[in-house]
Amino acid sequence: AEARSMESLEKQLICPICLEMFSKPVVILPCQHNLCRKCANDVFQASNPLWQSRGSSAVPSGGRFRCPSCRHEVVLDRHGVYGLQRNLLVENIIDIYKQESARPLHNKAEQHLMCEEHEDERINIYCLRCEAPTCSLCKVFGAHKDCEVAPLPAVYQRQKSELSDGIALLVAGNDRIQAIITQMEEICHTIEENSRRQKQHVGLRFDALYGILEERKKELLQSIATEQEAKLQRVRGLIRQYGDHLEASSKLVESAIQAMEEPQMAVYLQHSKELLKKITDMSKASMSSRPEPGYENMDHFSINVDYVAEMLRTIEFQTGA
Repeated sequence: AEARSMESLEKQLICPICLEMFSKPVVILPCQHNLCRKCANDVFQASNPLWQSRGSSAVPSGGRFRCPSCRHEVVLDRHGVYGLQRNLLVENIIDIYKQESARPLHNKAEQHLMCEEHEDERINIYCLRCEAPTCSLCKVFGAHKDCEVAPLPAVYQRQKSELSDGIALLVAGNDRIQAIITQMEEICHTIEENSRRQKQHVGLRFDALYGILEERKKELLQSIATEQEAKLQRVRGLIRQYGDHLEASSKLVESAIQAMEEPQMAVYLQHSKELLKKITDMSKASMSSRPEPGYENMDHFSINVDYVAEMLRTIEFQTGA
């Protein structure tokens, strides 16, 4: 039970980047996950290749990377990784653990790894040609006697380092990909915003054209209405003039008929001269004023908008800068 507890504690003290026990100083990320400061700096440098170091004379700017444990985005100020808070609790736990266990990490597991061919022999070397761990007897007498071997710790440390570098590269690559995705999402947002602004601009331009057309239409319709009113006033004035003449002539006819029925000659002659004069004046009255032929025609107000319509159809976006 104690061994299982120690093994569980070991797992909690493993850095997700180098896969080794946290080395001092241990930094705590905003998401509460821990990293070796060196590993955090390696990931940060890989994700921000243009970031200036602390010793640079220029004022450095901040940067960002993603936590390898939860992918939470970590935003750093101009101090970079050195601006992160140290996790003193984890460092103290590591000190206590090292005091309780004098053996390196994973030694307990390694002491039980025995050779399948030679059950009493521990696996302590690595066959470089077969790429497999083996024991000394396999190298001297067994299947790996003609192979080149190397000490297991050396190969272990080398591959552990390679795996750590690979993890750092993958994490940095993921951060770069995420940065590209974020940039493209910002581009999409900018495209939508620019499109909205240009749609509004085009709409305003066409609204201005609609306004010009509407104003011009009102002006032309008003010209037609003005001439219509002038012509109607003239013709209606002539109608009233002819009506008045007709009414007066009709009354004069009635008076003349009544005079024709007068039986007494003296009475008739007293009024006949004046009546004859009125008839003569009425018959001589000039009633020749009338609209000229085609006066009612309004065709001269016709317009040709074909060229304007064709011009409107050719409206296109400007291509010049």
